[in-house]
Order: sequence, then structure tokens, then C-alpha cells
Amino acid sequence: MAASPHTAPTQTDQQTRPAPAPGALSLDARLAAVEAAMTVRLDEAAVAHEVRTAHISTEPVDLADVITVPLTPTLQPQPQQLPATPVAALLERARARMEADGWCAGALTDESGAVCLLGAIRKEAGGDRGLEADAASVVLDVIRRRFGDDADSVPSFNDGHGSGRVPLRMLDQATSLADARGL
Repeated sequence: MAASPHTAPTQTDQQTRPAPAPGALSLDARLAAVEAAMTVRLDEAAVAHEVRTAHISTEPVDLADVITVPLTPTLQPQPQQLPATPVAALLERARARMEADGWCAGALTDESGAVCLLGAIRKEAGGDRGLEADAASVVLDVIRRRFGDDADSVPSFNDGHGSGRVPLRMLDQATSLADARGL
């Protein structure tokens, strides 16, 4: 009669069990072999994954560019209110100009008419250097709030980007800040 699972095996049960064959691997040795085989398979899978995903861009995506859900549901779109202050209105026009004409780096305006951050502000300021300086100051303040005090100037920040996506967002945020400050 075999021992129940809740009782200790008797001496006769131990004698009827087959002894491990000489040269057979112990449990620890078998576990070590399986672990080594799995390590090799995982390393091969990691290399295959790197090869399959090498073409994917690693530039991080800012959620502000992807998610544009209103905070409160609305049935009808809210009419966009134009900024009431001169600097905020200038920044809004500069953003609209950059969207329309295109973005460039390395020059205020390139040969195709695209503009950088400061180029858009300068064109929309219409020669009013005081208004232009106030707008550039607000843009630089927004840049430093978002990216730290490492930004030396608006043109250097603009030239540090590969597309106009972030500079456009900075103009939009600067418009809101200038409006909130009453500039």
C-alpha cells in the first residue's frame, strides 16, 4: 500500500523507488542548464527586437501635441477670443504668421518666406521696437519656465529645434501669459 500524501513515507516505500541513474543531472544542475538556455534565448530575442525597431524614431513625443481634449464637454465650439492687450495680440498674430508662412531656423526669414520666433514677432510688430522687445521678453520667460534658465535668447531657443512644433507652442503659451499679465 502506498503512503498517503499526508503521512511520511515508510522504509519500504523508499526501497521501491528507483535510484537516480549514475551520471544523471541533479535538480540544481538541470535548473542551471535551463536558466542558461533561457538566457541565450532572451539575448537572441533582444537582438531581434533591436533590429526590428531600429527604424523607429526615438524623439520623445510631448503629450500636448497629441492630446487635445477639452476639459469640459461642449456641444458647440467656443468662439476664440482675441487677446485684448497689445503684446498678447502681437504674439497671436506672430503665431498665425508662423503657421501660415512656415517655420525656419538660423535666420529671421529664409528665402521661402518662413520665419523664426523672433522673425514672426518682428514682422508683426511693424517697426515698433518697444512692442517687439516686450513680446520677445514674454516669449523668453515662457521658454525659461518650461525648459529652464539655460535658454540664452529667443533665437537660440528657436534654432535648437528641428521643427516649428515647439516654437509655435511657446508663442501660444506666451500669448496667454501676456494676456494674463495685461501686457
